[in-house]
Amino acid sequence: MITRDTVKHIAKLARLSLSEKEEELYTEQLGNILQYFEELKAIDTTNVEPMSHALQVVNIMREDEVKPSPGHESVLQGAPDAEKAFFRVPKIGD
Repeated sequence: MITRDTVKHIAKLARLSLSEKEEELYTEQLGNILQYFEELKAIDTTNVEPMSHALQVVNIMREDEVKPSPGHESVLQGAPDAEKAFFRVPKIGD
């Protein structure tokens, strides 16, 4: 069972300022969460395969294809400032 003092301690560690109403609410909510975990412990999971996601995850990215480079000229056409085959950018720092 989680206590109000535990919630205050957690809030202090997280540098949170909670009202008394919030402390009461979070004490109840965290207590309910921990109680639910106790219920889950009672479930037999001996034949259940461990999984990393609740749903099956499928990679939706396309296959890599080798394509020709567009070339310096066409890439630099959209540049706001270019010099020879390079982009010019503002100086950063001193």
